[in-house]
Amino acid sequence: MQIVICGGNGQLGSDCKRVFQKEHQVKILDRPDFDITDGDSVKRTISGLVPDIVINCAAYTNVDQCENDKDAAFDVNANGPKNLARACSQADARLIHLSTDYVFNGEKKPPDSYREDDIPDPLSVYGDSKLEGEKQVRQNMDNYAVVRTAWLYGAVGGNFLKTMLKLATSDPERTIKVVDDQFGSPTWSLRLALQIEKLAFYGGKGVYHASSQGYCSWYELASYFLKKMEVKHAVVPCSTREFPTPAPRPANSILENARLKNDNINIMTGWRHGVDQFVSRYRQELLQSC
Repeated sequence: MQIVICGGNGQLGSDCKRVFQKEHQVKILDRPDFDITDGDSVKRTISGLVPDIVINCAAYTNVDQCENDKDAAFDVNANGPKNLARACSQADARLIHLSTDYVFNGEKKPPDSYREDDIPDPLSVYGDSKLEGEKQVRQNMDNYAVVRTAWLYGAVGGNFLKTMLKLATSDPERTIKVVDDQFGSPTWSLRLALQIEKLAFYGGKGVYHASSQGYCSWYELASYFLKKMEVKHAVVPCSTREFPTPAPRPANSILENARLKNDNINIMTGWRHGVDQFVSRYRQELLQSC
């Protein structure tokens, strides 16, 4: 099959390429050569490639910057998916569109989690723009799956785990404050790519949640990861109030993979298992990049 991955050079896109290219022809589309906000270009490109499946990993993901760059955030996260949905509909291609836990307000009390049928209520511009992207996909085509995930990390690009590692290795004696009152399910991008592959060919439509099983706080994640990396560290817990950010974060980002489980296609594992595998595979590479 012909698979097109938009944003294919990013964290998740790179792992999707790795997974899909084992058995399929894969075409990577990414900036600056491909811009999902250019509707005419998207239409020409998709119609020319005639893909069976398009996976959209492209997004404006700087959550705090979105607060001051609303137009750009909506252009990429809402208009981009609309352009892809229209182009895929005309090309008779299936679209897998990635979304986020930030579409929820996080007011549920852990360990309660968010299911696909819970009503979204974003707190930030980023969340608003991603929710609008979901709506645009739904309104402009039929053969699609929106995949919401959370707390993503991987070998390519920047992420929370890499930030913690850099801070710890640059000054092992430094006290690192990490938020301990926000909860979610850390998700390894390679495991998510494998789940996307399974969903892509299963044919399920609509919204799916796909994150690791179980949950933790950012502080618990940092502590567990640095211990597994065998790196000296001084991580201490703090509250969200002590670590203000321009964009508000959901206090509870725990997603329940209800539809994947109901369809018997859930392959997401526990968050600790994901971190263990990530460290086992990339420990030396991660340390060398610090």
